[in-house]
Amino acid sequence: MIATWGTFGVVAILAQAIVRLSRYAIAAVAEFDLSPLQVALAVVWTAANLYAEGYRGFQRAFAPRVVARAFYLARHPRPVFVILAPLYCLSLFHATRARLAFTYAFLACLVAVIAAVQALPQPWRGIVDLGVVAGLTYGAAAVAVFYVRALAGRPLPVPPDVP
Repeated sequence: MIATWGTFGVVAILAQAIVRLSRYAIAAVAEFDLSPLQVALAVVWTAANLYAEGYRGFQRAFAPRVVARAFYLARHPRPVFVILAPLYCLSLFHATRARLAFTYAFLACLVAVIAAVQALPQPWRGIVDLGVVAGLTYGAAAVAVFYVRALAGRPLPVPPDVP
């Protein structure tokens, strides 16, 4: 139950971002007459995000670590950690120094990128968000797949990075 809360709390956070950003991606495609260059950029950007964000970022590192931390927490529960399980699984606390440093540096960069993208006019913002939605969707699916694999007893390819 604890592992489920932690894992699917993270999936819910990703799903919220997917839903919010999808508005801009759909608007860019539906409301604007995209030029051939814009269509090509959207396709290339989406493919690049599926590989870089989805496969390299989520499937190879983030998703298995989220699940590893969720199952670690299930084996070593602490009341406050259980209540905050999705944040725990995101490595926002009770992680190694290196993991905490990476997580907070990544979040700082992510906030800066989000601010920059929000300043883009449509359809450019929608084109960027289209790729991000594709990567986040891949990532949410990867988290769910690793969770099912962990339930089946398959070992996770990354450590939970706890102190």
